[in-house]
Amino acid sequence: MTLSIYLIGLNHKTAPVEVREKFALTGVCPPPEDLPADASPDAHAPASPDAPPPALFPVGKFLKEVVVLSTCNRVEVLAVGPGRDTVEAVLERWAGLKGATADELRPYVYIHEQLDAVQHLFCVASSLDSMVLGEPQILGQLKDAYRKAVAQNATGVICNRLLHKAFSVAKRVRTETAIGGSAVSISYAAVELAKRIFGEMQDRNAMLIGAGEMAELAATHLLTSGIQKIFVANRTLERAVHLAEQFRGEAVAFDMLHERLHEVDIIISSTGAPTAILKAKDLKPVLKKRRNRPMFFIDIAVPRDIDPDVNNLDNVYLYDIDDLNEVVEENLAQRQGEAVKARGIVAQEAVKFGIWLKSLDLTPTIKDLLEQGRELGRRELAKTLKRIKSNGKAHDDADVELALEMLVDSLVRKLYCQPITFLKRRAEEEDSARRYIDITRRMFNLDDESVPPDAHQDRRLPREGCGACNHVESGD
Repeated sequence: MTLSIYLIGLNHKTAPVEVREKFALTGVCPPPEDLPADASPDAHAPASPDAPPPALFPVGKFLKEVVVLSTCNRVEVLAVGPGRDTVEAVLERWAGLKGATADELRPYVYIHEQLDAVQHLFCVASSLDSMVLGEPQILGQLKDAYRKAVAQNATGVICNRLLHKAFSVAKRVRTETAIGGSAVSISYAAVELAKRIFGEMQDRNAMLIGAGEMAELAATHLLTSGIQKIFVANRTLERAVHLAEQFRGEAVAFDMLHERLHEVDIIISSTGAPTAILKAKDLKPVLKKRRNRPMFFIDIAVPRDIDPDVNNLDNVYLYDIDDLNEVVEENLAQRQGEAVKARGIVAQEAVKFGIWLKSLDLTPTIKDLLEQGRELGRRELAKTLKRIKSNGKAHDDADVELALEMLVDSLVRKLYCQPITFLKRRAEEEDSARRYIDITRRMFNLDDESVPPDAHQDRRLPREGCGACNHVESGD
C-alpha cells in the first residue's frame, strides 16, 4: 500500500480568532462511543489512570499515522494515509469533535500533501510560519504534540522520521541563522535594552509598575535574563500579590512606590493612569539614596507614566514605547533577512526527506529480491548436502567439487529464470524490447563498465553508511 503525507490545518492567517477558538483541539477528549468504526482495537481499550487520553484521531482504515498540534494561533493535523479519503476522514472527525460539519470547517483550512506538507511542517518547527517570526515556543509545543502521539501509538515509520527531522531542521535554523536573535516584542525589546545598559542581570533588581499583560510578559523575559528579584507595584494590591507570587517576587503597595524605588535598577511601567506617576522631582531623592548608581526606566504606557523630564537627570536612562517600536521594527527587518536563509535550509532538508520517502517504495522490492536469493540458496545448498551424504561413504575432493559446481550452476539458473522469462516476453514487443534489454545490461553491468564504489549513492545526500543493498537491510 502506498501511503501519502497530508497536513490539514488552520492558523492566524486563514481563520479569525473566534474560528480558531471554535475548532481548537486543546483539552478535547472524545468519549469511547464517539470513536470511528474503523479505529484500531487499542483505541477502545479502557485507559489506566496513568495512561494518555484517548487519541482524537484513532488510526484505522484511512489514518495510519497522525499527530495533532493545537495552539492559540494554529490547529494542524499531520496525517499519513492511503489517499485523499484521509483528508476527508480528518475533516469530518475534526469537525465532529467540535459539534460542527466538515463544510463549516473547510473554508478555513489549508491542505498540504507530500513534500509540501513536509516543507510546511519544517517551517512551523523553525517558527517561519509563526505570528511572531522566530519565536521559540512553537518548537516546544510541536515536541509535546509528538510525545502525546507516540504515547497513543499513533505514529509509525513516516511520522517518527518526519518529526525528528523537523526538530533537527529547527535546530539547524537556530544555529546557522540569527532568526531568533533580535527583540520583536515590546516587552522583549525593553529587557534587551536593559541588558545593554547593565550587562549581566544576576545582581540587578527590577520593578514592574502595573500588573497587566505587558508587565507579565516583561517579567517572563526578565526571569529568563537572570534578574535577581522582581518587585510588583499595582493600584490593586491583590493583583500585584498574584503576579509577584507567579514570578517569585515581592508585591509593593502603590502608596509605597516612591519609598521602594531606590532598591531597584530597572523600572518597567505600564499602568492605565491618565497622567504621569513619576516625575524628575520624585526621583532626585531616590538617586541620592542610590549614590547615583544608574537607573533604567522603560515606559510602555499610553498615556505615558513617566514624565520626559526624567531624561534630564544624570545616570537615568528613559525609553518610551516609540523608542521601543523603533527597535522592534529594526529587528523585524533583520529577522526577515535571516528568514530568507532559514527558508533555504528548509527547502534543502525537504528535498532530502523526499529522497528518503521515495526509498520507502524501493525498500520492499530490494528486501524481496534479497530474500528470494537467500531462499534459493538455502534450498540448493540443502539438496547438495543431501547428495554428498546420500551414499553413506566418504567422498574425495573431486566428488565434493563436482557437487559444488552443480550447486552453483543450479542456483544461477534458478536465480535468473524469472528475469530471462520476462525479457523473452518483452522481446515479442518490438517497441519495448531494446529498452528492457538495455536496462538489464546496465542493471547487471554485463558490458563490464567501470563503476565507482559509491555509484548507487544519491549525490544529494551526505555520504554515510555502505552501499545500496546494506542500507536497506539496516532499516534506514
